[in-house]
Amino acid sequence: MKIKYSVNLDAVFSGVDPVTAIEGVKAAGYDCFEFMRYFGKDLQAMKSKADALGVICVSFSGKPKPINLTDPAAQNDFIEVLKGAVEATKIFGNKRLVVTAGDDTGARRDYQHKALVNALKKAVPIAAENNITLMLEPLNGRVNHIGTYLEYSDEGFEIINEVGSANVRLLYDIYHQQITEGDVLRRILANIKLIGHIHTAGSYGRKELDLGELDYRRIIEKIIEAGYDGYIGFEYWPAADNLTGLKRMRECMPR
Repeated sequence: MKIKYSVNLDAVFSGVDPVTAIEGVKAAGYDCFEFMRYFGKDLQAMKSKADALGVICVSFSGKPKPINLTDPAAQNDFIEVLKGAVEATKIFGNKRLVVTAGDDTGARRDYQHKALVNALKKAVPIAAENNITLMLEPLNGRVNHIGTYLEYSDEGFEIINEVGSANVRLLYDIYHQQITEGDVLRRILANIKLIGHIHTAGSYGRKELDLGELDYRRIIEKIIEAGYDGYIGFEYWPAADNLTGLKRMRECMPR
């Protein structure tokens, strides 16, 4: 099975115009890309460049403004924002949208957990109607996202099961979860059918995959052996030149 890698434009090509970044993805030998936020970008120009080069967009973030899904009062805003993001997917034809829980509001954990589940349940009809998979991403609150509510993949998988829809899956970010809870391979393999997308970066440092403490080659091989057929996204900030790093990943990661 060919492993499907995706390059995150906003990370690997941070500060680079997205159209130029798409050219870089192709120049490095990849045919899939993703990005963090769709607002503020010339999506039509990106689509035109992608089509010309034969590369595809596989996902982006569906929240153009901070929304705490842990707050019941914010759920209507979330649905309206989601509708806008779904319209944006029609430009690229991608069927994946990244969703984050937002901040810990300070309310009881069980209260926030329930609100998050309910928000996702309300989103399911929109996702199903448009054949979209919403990918809930836990983030680390120790280094990069202090104050975030959803840190642990264990709770993330509980939420996915409680929502109970094939249109809602977990985005397992190996970098974040190595910081938050570790034991990443066991958790991934035990819940492989609930994972819709995977992000990677060297931990620590969030640089290329071979510059951290994890054996990413073995991790990726085991994930593929377990039957995962989704995308594996490179969401790292290069230690040096972005093209050099991407080309090195082609040589040192499984293919």
